[in-house]
Amino acid sequence: MSVSQDDLSHQGQMRRAAWIGFQTIVRREFQRIVRIWAQTILPPVVTATLYFIIFGGLIGRRVGSMGGFDYMQYIAPGLIMMQVIQTSFGNVVSSFFGARFGKHIEELLVSPLPNWLIVLGYVAGGILRGCLVGLCVSVIALFFANLHVVHWFIIFCAVLLTSFVFSLGGFINGIFAKNFDHISWFPTFILSPLTYLGGVFYSVTMLPAWAQPIAQLNPILYMVNGFRYGFLGVSDVDIRLSFAIMVIFAVALFAVAVSLMNRGTGIRE
Repeated sequence: MSVSQDDLSHQGQMRRAAWIGFQTIVRREFQRIVRIWAQTILPPVVTATLYFIIFGGLIGRRVGSMGGFDYMQYIAPGLIMMQVIQTSFGNVVSSFFGARFGKHIEELLVSPLPNWLIVLGYVAGGILRGCLVGLCVSVIALFFANLHVVHWFIIFCAVLLTSFVFSLGGFINGIFAKNFDHISWFPTFILSPLTYLGGVFYSVTMLPAWAQPIAQLNPILYMVNGFRYGFLGVSDVDIRLSFAIMVIFAVALFAVAVSLMNRGTGIRE
């Protein structure tokens, strides 16, 4: 069956409209991050600086070396990744829930944007903030630790996939949240404990034998170690397994987020 010229022209217009809509979401998210930088960029940088001073500068002197590296050098990649995780999640959950709360999500729903592109638009905003914060914390880390890069490509892939995963997590949290208290419940009681227990401040090999299999159920452990491997060339887990887990979580959460949008969960209720 042949396709008419009018149909092709209409499809082209729809694709251009969708692309413009996607760009608009990303641009709005970026402008929001930059406009209120004192809330979006500065707090995680200050928090990371305190971690470097207290855990690295004071406690680290007593700990000594870990994994064959100075303690400050060892925890620096973990501290960077911790801020990337928390800010990527927080950016999307607050932004998307704000759109729901302010009732301007309806403008997106009646636009020619497909739901999967709406999801990607918000996720791109989370990735932008996560990467900006990660870059700023990396600069701060240089004042405290002698960081050198072993694998640039692994660092880039690890931070991108991790930010993508937790941006999707923030989006899903924003869908189910009923009020502003709900957008802080998951980060406080689930995300923060998993992050602190994800090998940011220690090597999983230091745990008792019975605790190591339990720690390996924590997906953040693989993300932190994948990122650390890019800097130091060492990891507590198989680096291939780390990236496999990140890709699986990215695909699964994206499918869940798009499915929830298609069903109108939390939006049309």
